[in-house]
Amino acid sequence: MKALNDFMFIFRFTPNNDYQPSKDEQKQQHVLWEDYMGKIASEAKLVGTSQLGFEGIQIFPDLSEGNGIHSSDNQIIGGNMTIKALDLDDAKRLAKDCPILKIGGSVEIRTIIPM
Repeated sequence: MKALNDFMFIFRFTPNNDYQPSKDEQKQQHVLWEDYMGKIASEAKLVGTSQLGFEGIQIFPDLSEGNGIHSSDNQIIGGNMTIKALDLDDAKRLAKDCPILKIGGSVEIRTIIPM
């Protein structure tokens, strides 16, 4: 059997400050994420995951601080997941079922280099 490699999925989305999902929509998203992570776990490929909060501070090279989180192209990183996959194609297969895609977000797939 081929060895599995570690990959990180980075979940990005564009926040919409004018729209707050209803409790039912939030519950539906929660179920989609549980099902998604459960499917990956059932293949013994889930290493770990985390959802990032919406509060933060940035520290810059001159040691100054900025309140808030980094946004690029109006997108923020909402969380990440580390998975095991045979190769990039296998990781891509797993990423294509991600619930963030259904709400207009994206999944960046990155190799992980052990340190």
